[in-house]
Order: sequence, then C-alpha cells, then structure tokens
Amino acid sequence: MSLLGDQSAAEGPLAEVKEQSGRRIEEARKREGITQRQLAKDLGMGVRWLREIESGNPKARLDDHLRCAYQLGMSTGHILIPLLFAGQKMTFPRQLAYGDLRELERLCVETIAQRNLEQLTQALTPNWRRLAAGGM
Repeated sequence: MSLLGDQSAAEGPLAEVKEQSGRRIEEARKREGITQRQLAKDLGMGVRWLREIESGNPKARLDDHLRCAYQLGMSTGHILIPLLFAGQKMTFPRQLAYGDLRELERLCVETIAQRNLEQLTQALTPNWRRLAAGGM
C-alpha cells in the first residue's frame, strides 16, 4: 500500500499526486473558461502534453503540474503537501485532498518561517543578552 492510499507500492506516491493534480488542473481550467489549446499556448507546451498532465499520466513531470497550477492561479498544496507526508513516511489523509489547500499551505509556510526566524534570532543574540536574560 502506498503512503497516499490504495495504489500499489510499485507506482508510488507520485502517481497519485499526479492523478489528483491533473484533475484539479482540468477543473480549474474549465472553471476559468480556458481551453486546453489556450493554456498549452500560454505555457509553451503542446495540447497533447497538457492532455497527458490533466489525465494524470505518471510520466508527466511535477514541474509541468506546478507550471499549470501557477498559470491558473491555483494553490500548489495539492502537490506539495502530500509529498511532505510521503517524505515523512506518513499516510496523507485523503480528506485533506479535497477543497482549497491555500490555508494549509500558508500555515506550513508560516511555521517554517517562524522556526527559521527563532533560530536566526537566537544565533544573532549576543551572549551577554542571553546571560542577562537567564539571570546570570
């Protein structure tokens, strides 16, 4: 069983991410009233390749999925968050795969930024200030 659901281990988590992403890209494109031909032209790719992306072809590159998402003004959370789970060898909760992941994506970015800011602040704080704060 894959880390993302019921696909075989041979296909791995990327196959499901690409399948989900392809569906979302197609839905967003249609919602915006953009034809495959127009989106493909805007991205500098062939219509046939865009069809492969939208169909979830596992041979499609993730960077092409990301380019489509950026062009359509979509969140990339549907791609990146499941990969974070897979990287930690955790099952991605399918319930998170539905809907807009912008808020979750934003929270991830804020958490990373906050952690780095705390580490940077600690690294840049002179020792005498740390000693004074500790009461020594």
